[in-house]
Amino acid sequence: MPEPVDAVEMRTALAGLRRTSGLPVAFGGLLSDARHARIAELNGARTGALRGLVISAGSGLGGKAIALARPCAVTDYPVSRHISHEYDTAVAAEGLRSVVAVPVVVRRTVRGVLYGALRTPVGLGDRTFDAAVAAARDVEQALAVRDEVRELLALTREQAAAGPAAAPGAWEDVREAHRELRALVPRVADPALRDELLAVCGRLASASGPRTPAAAVEVRLAPREVDVVACVAAGATNAAAARQLGLRPETVKGYLRSAMRKLGTHTRLETVVAARRAGLLP
Repeated sequence: MPEPVDAVEMRTALAGLRRTSGLPVAFGGLLSDARHARIAELNGARTGALRGLVISAGSGLGGKAIALARPCAVTDYPVSRHISHEYDTAVAAEGLRSVVAVPVVVRRTVRGVLYGALRTPVGLGDRTFDAAVAAARDVEQALAVRDEVRELLALTREQAAAGPAAAPGAWEDVREAHRELRALVPRVADPALRDELLAVCGRLASASGPRTPAAAVEVRLAPREVDVVACVAAGATNAAAARQLGLRPETVKGYLRSAMRKLGTHTRLETVVAARRAGLLP
């Protein structure tokens, strides 16, 4: 089953869909296995009839979208001849007529389905379709980031456990994983997962052993300052760091200057060395 925190992405997307499309109802959920999605999030619903509904691939409008891996719509759900009608009771209880269903597809795999609906039988225009597809893309991007985070977390837990005993080549992998994880943090919507990411980054940064005596005075850098120094440690220019972090080059330069001032350094190399000695980077 998907983790409950995955609902954050769906909830945000549904609110965005209603806002951009003007549709009064939006709902959706993620797949629990290859063929079944559970409607877990409702926005604008008048009843709870749709909540918890399990949608099977090929059944109803959403099941059709899952099976075909493409958006599907009907102008009048109760009488449509283009879908099966296993879910008519719940749909009727909510009074839905015109409905669009868009699959959430990550790495060519359907991961969920998102719906927008009207309570009147009218054709849905291109603006509505575009808004529904854009909302699904937002969920896809969030889930792709979450997948990448989980893969990196699994890798870095093992690397962090190796600590100072890790081979020199392995430490380059640790440092690269640390940089990638920090770059992902601002893109993660769920606070619990962000906290977990930052905690793992902290363990990676301290895994090389205790700080040197020269770093006995604790140095505190802002999260974005650490992100920039981590990119510099990987050999990135200010422009490259800006692309990786989604910032402007001038902003990166400002964060780097601030980090240098706090660390008491004057060059990029001195800054990286000082950050490692302070336990801020692996």
